[in-house]
Amino acid sequence: MKLVVQELVELLQVEQLELNLFRGVSGDIGSPRVFGGQVLGQALMAAARTVDPLRRIHSLHAYFLRPGDKHAPIVYDVERIRDGGSFTTRRVVAIQHGQPIFNFAASFHVTEEGASHASTMPQVPGPDGLVSEWELRQAWLHKVPESLRGVLHAETAIEIRPLTPLDAFDPPPAPPRHDAWLRAADRLPDDPVLHQAMLAYASDFGLLRPALMPHGLSFYKGNVQVVSLDHAMWFHGDFRMDEWLLYTTESPWAGGARGFSRGQIYTHDGRLVASVAQEGLMRPTAARRRDA
Repeated sequence: MKLVVQELVELLQVEQLELNLFRGVSGDIGSPRVFGGQVLGQALMAAARTVDPLRRIHSLHAYFLRPGDKHAPIVYDVERIRDGGSFTTRRVVAIQHGQPIFNFAASFHVTEEGASHASTMPQVPGPDGLVSEWELRQAWLHKVPESLRGVLHAETAIEIRPLTPLDAFDPPPAPPRHDAWLRAADRLPDDPVLHQAMLAYASDFGLLRPALMPHGLSFYKGNVQVVSLDHAMWFHGDFRMDEWLLYTTESPWAGGARGFSRGQIYTHDGRLVASVAQEGLMRPTAARRRDA
């Protein structure tokens, strides 16, 4: 396994401190605070450690309460809300420096048979021949502060290949839609919880981007403060994170310094396996305040 993928696998693991207490370490992807996807993935892993393995997570709902300190560990306090005949519910609070930074609720379900239908995957080009975000990043890396270049230049554990490359520093106004193929950059262990946690981690990459696109806004351009406020995710079927997944995202609304985006995730053969929604702060930098 590639070192960078092994490091992500280890990052998503949590150490059990007590029956319902877990601890995770923090990684650095170049953002000023803890990456939200990391906390999502670790909270999912902590919750799953308290649930019968025959029950799989089908939904999660989370709020980002405070900026996370990427130089400090995170404690995950799991509350066993309910263990029912078919469903299990867990609440997780992530804590740093004595304060909650993240609140998470998840529901797990036994496997059952029932009526089924799903939306059809859009007809888009496959991942072969598309340029990865990492390759695109090398063209503008000289524009970022030197202190960030090492992190941004490093090989990534999640390979992302956008269908339409975007100008990170000066994007022209565009329709509020962005699609990309993604996968782990190497083969992963056969642990379904790990694959779900890694998809939760990856689902936070660029989900608010469609809300910025109609307005020509960009975090790298410095004309907007972008912060995830909440994140919801529904798991519909089995998948492997080390095989190509299509992540389609769109933003139906933005206003009041907030933007809303939603996404769907399909396997390469067209099965819908997850849905995602997120609202985030989109505050013009001229109006930036100390509190989010």
